[in-house]
Amino acid sequence: MKFNENLQSAFDWFTGAPLNITVITVLALSIQVFGGRAITRAMLRIADADLIPGPKRAGARQKERAKTTGTVLKSTLNGSIWLIAIFMILSEFGLNLGPLIASAGVIGVALGLGAQTLVRDILSGIFMLVEDQYGVGDQVNVLDVTGVVETVGLRITTVRDNEGTIWYLRNGEILKIGNKSQPKV
Repeated sequence: MKFNENLQSAFDWFTGAPLNITVITVLALSIQVFGGRAITRAMLRIADADLIPGPKRAGARQKERAKTTGTVLKSTLNGSIWLIAIFMILSEFGLNLGPLIASAGVIGVALGLGAQTLVRDILSGIFMLVEDQYGVGDQVNVLDVTGVVETVGLRITTVRDNEGTIWYLRNGEILKIGNKSQPKV
């Protein structure tokens, strides 16, 4: 079947960049959905597993830690997927990504030096989660705030005090914390 020249050029254009961008977007969405489901299933298994035998093991606490870790993993997965997808889409528009990727090391060093507090907050958040220092629902004293932990993230922990004020505490600035909710060993 032979098309006229205008229809053929429109068909060639559509099967080029627009089709590739659509495929990239659909693949990114699919990986995001399936990866999110896999992370959720893995975290549900971890939440129900007997990882810490003995009296200190608290089922609800382990479930909250698994939920927080799952949220962090999903955010990391989504960020990675969409960063790669955006680079692939930009390359479909003809942008030369070679110099951008080659300069990523220099940009990474500059960002690392400029974002030291952000890196410190995230590293502190990772260690706080791994060491199980506190979790959602714990009654804590941190800095000059006393209240209940509402959310725990890699960078920020939110605490609601007794007057109802919500405090956003950067994990890198939390040097000491008192947790009234952890059971005695």
